[in-house]
Amino acid sequence: MAAVQDEEHGQHGCAAAARAARTATQDGSVDWSGRPCLRDRSGGWLAGFLMLANQTLVTFAVNCVGTNLVTFMAVVMTLDNADAANRANNWAGTTYVFSIVGALVSDSYWGRYKACTIFQIIFLAGLVELSIASHLFLERSCDFRHGEAGRQAQHCRPPTRAESLVFYISIYQIALGTGAYQPAATTFGADQFDEIDAGERKSKSAFFGYFFVANNLGGVLAVTALAYMEDKGQWVLAFWISTAVALVGVVLFALGTLRYRHFLPNGNAIVSVCQVIVAATKNRHVKTPQQAQDLYEEADYGNDEDAAKIKKKNKMLLHTPDFRCLDKAAVVVTTSTPPTRHQRQSWSLCTVTQVEELKCILRLAPIWVCSILYSTAYSQMSSVFIEQAQAMDASLWGLKIPAAGMGVFEILGVTAFVFIYSFCIARIVSKVVSREPTELERMGVGLVISTLAMITSGLVEQQRLKHATTLTQPSSSSSLTILWQIPQYVLIGASEVFMYVTMTEFFNDQLPEGLKSLGSAMSVASMSAGNFASSLLVTVVMAITCKGGQAAGCWIPQDLNQGHVDRFFFVIAALNAMDLLAYVIFAKRYRPAPLIKPAGADENASPADHEMYI
Repeated sequence: MAAVQDEEHGQHGCAAAARAARTATQDGSVDWSGRPCLRDRSGGWLAGFLMLANQTLVTFAVNCVGTNLVTFMAVVMTLDNADAANRANNWAGTTYVFSIVGALVSDSYWGRYKACTIFQIIFLAGLVELSIASHLFLERSCDFRHGEAGRQAQHCRPPTRAESLVFYISIYQIALGTGAYQPAATTFGADQFDEIDAGERKSKSAFFGYFFVANNLGGVLAVTALAYMEDKGQWVLAFWISTAVALVGVVLFALGTLRYRHFLPNGNAIVSVCQVIVAATKNRHVKTPQQAQDLYEEADYGNDEDAAKIKKKNKMLLHTPDFRCLDKAAVVVTTSTPPTRHQRQSWSLCTVTQVEELKCILRLAPIWVCSILYSTAYSQMSSVFIEQAQAMDASLWGLKIPAAGMGVFEILGVTAFVFIYSFCIARIVSKVVSREPTELERMGVGLVISTLAMITSGLVEQQRLKHATTLTQPSSSSSLTILWQIPQYVLIGASEVFMYVTMTEFFNDQLPEGLKSLGSAMSVASMSAGNFASSLLVTVVMAITCKGGQAAGCWIPQDLNQGHVDRFFFVIAALNAMDLLAYVIFAKRYRPAPLIKPAGADENASPADHEMYI
């Protein structure tokens, strides 16, 4: 479909939009009045399918590294269980931190296409470095010819400092590439469908569902085939396969260059938020007006063409009474006529809309904090769950199930509960209470399910300890089948549907247009904080339980049969239960997003007089 052109841009819309964008962002603030430029005869499902194929391949490649990283840390890097879990969690947390960087850079500076291209190249280079380094190191230092690459036998000598440095540089380069790429790719894929066109709007909604399927498909392939290879000690081959797959993904992405629909970056929303904080601090001694109309809004002052344009096109937010100290940023302290948008100093005077944008973020902060402990429980899948699986009987019908391969049940749980919720739970609840569950209610259900998942994990660990092998058999093993882990993985997957998917939707709904990418970044930041919190929790637990540095009494020792991982899971369950209580309090007190102020609306009119929320 031909791209929609702004009536003010005409046939030279691209150049005009570019000039407008450069003008609007000279002071670092955000101008949301212009429509981004689109490339004619671009986008649509051809571009969308290329992005979906690319996403499947990228997800496959990164899961080849991340899913079994805790095993690589323990077997090849010769770390103990606690250190291996911590470093795997730290890597995952850093990956999510880079996602925030990618979201801000793609929306504010480079644009999404450029960000996708650069970060994919960084990701591919990291995989190449990891493959080469592993080939050279493992060939000289490891021998997997006489057994599995598990913890029951010593296969590798400890790496040298130089070898460790190269390894960590490569995996954190992979974290930068894939972490920063993901938010840009998600939004860039959605850009290929025009919301103004009714047909493309439906296609855009379908694209998000297919994007979710693409993520799961790549993950399933990685945690089955390649995880099995890695458990056999074939790390180098697995890394080279992931590198080749990532290269194919880059080529597919490049093939769509002329077909993609490209948007201009919008300006830096974070700078706008910082301006409010600085301006409110500067005006901290100024008395806040009692009437909202006394606060500064660009569209309310001046008769120039810019003011008219703002009144016509900008989505201005109504003033709300919360966080009144921030209103000082919008107080005009001069006695002369209030300045126009070209005259005001952005770091000394902000608009009501800018102030309300920051208030939106602060309202979400308690909900976001409550999601961190959920992320702590979620992060156990990539660390302690795998260590638990490696101490269980993984044989099934003559085959050996890789410990990391159990993650496929989490993916199946996610996929199943997406449909179960949409076609069963939502319909039943809507018939009973005449409405579907709210986003806040669904997130609360996610916290309940994650608590049950941790309790289930603890009960499974107790059963594993009861079936622990005798001293004449390999240490840190049990006759309990690894299939006992299926319930905990499925429960984690179900909780992810209610928590992570809903949280992303909720944060985007509750933030204005200029901060929606930040909403996605906040969801990712929760995962990052949860991984780091898990690492901290492991460190604290080990410091308390390993008295005098002795292994006896440790909850997560090298030999899990001598530890109490079940207690560790129960601690996380208790923390999740307390977190649920705090969440219920914050959710009940949450004030919805402010209304959008129609052109010419009275600030002091009742909310019933306005029709649109953010």
